[in-house]
Amino acid sequence: MNSYPHNYYNSRYSGDLIETIEKPSCWPALQFEVREIKRELQAFEAWELRIGSSNTIRCASFIAQSVRNLGLTQSYVAAGHPRWLDHIYANDRSTSGVVVMQAVLLGGVVVWNQIAIHRYSLAHSNRDPTTSRHVAVVGAGAAGLVTARELRREGHSVVVLERGSQIGGVWTYTSQVEPDPLSLDPTRPVVHSSVYKSLRTNIPRECMGFTDFPFAARPHDGSRDPRRHPGHSEVLAYLRDFAKEFDVEEMIRFETEVVRAEPAADEENRGKWRVESRSSDGAADEIYDAVVVCNGHYTEPRHAHIAGIDSWPGKQIHSHNYRVPDPFKDQVLAQGSHHYTEACGLVKSLVSSLNSWMVFFLLPLQIVIVIGSSASGVDISRDIAKVAKEVHVSSRSTSPDTYEMLPGYDNLWLHPVIETARIDGSVVFQNGKTVYADTIMHCTGYKYYLPFLDTKGEVTIDDNRVGPLYKHVFPPALSPGLSFIGLPWQITPFPMFELQSKWVAAVLSGRVSLPSQDEMMEDIKAFYNKLEASGIPRRYTHLMPDDSQFEYDNWLADQCDYPRIEKWREEMFYIGFKRIYAQSATYRDNWDDDHLIVEAYDDFVKFMSSYPELLPLLKT
Repeated sequence: MNSYPHNYYNSRYSGDLIETIEKPSCWPALQFEVREIKRELQAFEAWELRIGSSNTIRCASFIAQSVRNLGLTQSYVAAGHPRWLDHIYANDRSTSGVVVMQAVLLGGVVVWNQIAIHRYSLAHSNRDPTTSRHVAVVGAGAAGLVTARELRREGHSVVVLERGSQIGGVWTYTSQVEPDPLSLDPTRPVVHSSVYKSLRTNIPRECMGFTDFPFAARPHDGSRDPRRHPGHSEVLAYLRDFAKEFDVEEMIRFETEVVRAEPAADEENRGKWRVESRSSDGAADEIYDAVVVCNGHYTEPRHAHIAGIDSWPGKQIHSHNYRVPDPFKDQVLAQGSHHYTEACGLVKSLVSSLNSWMVFFLLPLQIVIVIGSSASGVDISRDIAKVAKEVHVSSRSTSPDTYEMLPGYDNLWLHPVIETARIDGSVVFQNGKTVYADTIMHCTGYKYYLPFLDTKGEVTIDDNRVGPLYKHVFPPALSPGLSFIGLPWQITPFPMFELQSKWVAAVLSGRVSLPSQDEMMEDIKAFYNKLEASGIPRRYTHLMPDDSQFEYDNWLADQCDYPRIEKWREEMFYIGFKRIYAQSATYRDNWDDDHLIVEAYDDFVKFMSSYPELLPLLKT
């Protein structure tokens, strides 16, 4: 390599360097904030980047080694000089991206001033430079936060519209519930959180976090939850750490509800999006180049269809409105209460012998039926079993003759689906068992709900299929101006959100191209046909079982020239999922994958600047 004299770097001023980098139109530099740069670039001795391909990482390492060889300690480093680029390209012509940076070392304090991600191959093609767009992100949950970060990293102007008063989305706990326990009334005041007080993550924290911002335990901080499967408050704290680290909140408009988003109709704004919102400051009507929908799908409940339920006299509630088990501890009965008179033979005889409306009876413990055996059904049934007389879980994934007591409890039974509900308060299961129940709890999932989105029929929701969408993200007729982050479920969510948003950001900038509209539609049709041929119901379109989620994640990573999902993360997810079914009552606190935890924390050391105080822990 041709080394430059020490005094050459001392004489360079940062403005001259930026001019050198930005002058060629084929190198549209993306400027980053100092805080982000300090995260992305480690001290030279521990330097490794997780942006770009392995070739890009090698280029970054090459530059770092060159800087060390020059012995620069307090000087300006012209790492972006074209001769550096020429050398890199001459040594590795497969390089698809080149990382160019300027480091300023003053008084021994490292101040990273600028970093730009360049597509070096643009200099050898006829492609247009990357484009900066004005983008509206709907929602400031986990998906919205990482989408905002990735869009800004790619050079876009971002506004996040969040109807709540804080970040976190579904991870924001509130004791408030909706007045309609089934959430059927369209005029009801909507509570957007579905988190119950005892909720803990059902996948380990190590594989749950964003790929370059470890969700590591912080045992030294007494206010934090150090468990592998932490409670919801720890997840919210992690998201707040993330937002603070990347200055995401400055892009968010809180207490701002999107009431309408549609393609702009006027000729002047053709191809853009009109977004109407309202807040305490009044209504706003704005034009954006693109809209990214990150509003989640845990607010609008789905319900089980039960024969005879309309005449069944008991109470019904959806898990969306469940917070604590206390309401199931006891039940006051009054004469004239038809349900409880019919439900319990002893109480029926006693109540029917009395004629005073002023007589009340206390039934110490309730009988509850929980419909659903997925994550919320498992958690809530066990939560309620601690205080209720009996809990009966109805699962459609069991055989029709199933009737068994679940381990660890003497009042918790597993049944198949409900056959019918009767006017006398009884519920008959497919296995022939009859239970007189006080309450039916619907742990039956949620609907995708996009009341603000008007696509003139280009995107519809049909039996919980949002479509047509290319790879669950882009509607062909409206791409790239409209995209969706976070629709797939039964996944490791945060890394997938991150990869989806990287893809969207790169497509919007023009750095990555989508197939033609016809090609995307053909891909979608093939996907739908495959589901149908496999007998998979339409409502499971966005479910990603088995290996499909990591195949999908890695496909996204390849599109963005980003490292694929770590093997330890993938293995940890699979082992954890098997534990859920094998030891559903204890899987969060008993595990046998310590070797994967070691691998995870070895990987976390690369990103120690996320949690500098964790370095001693991560090294042990």
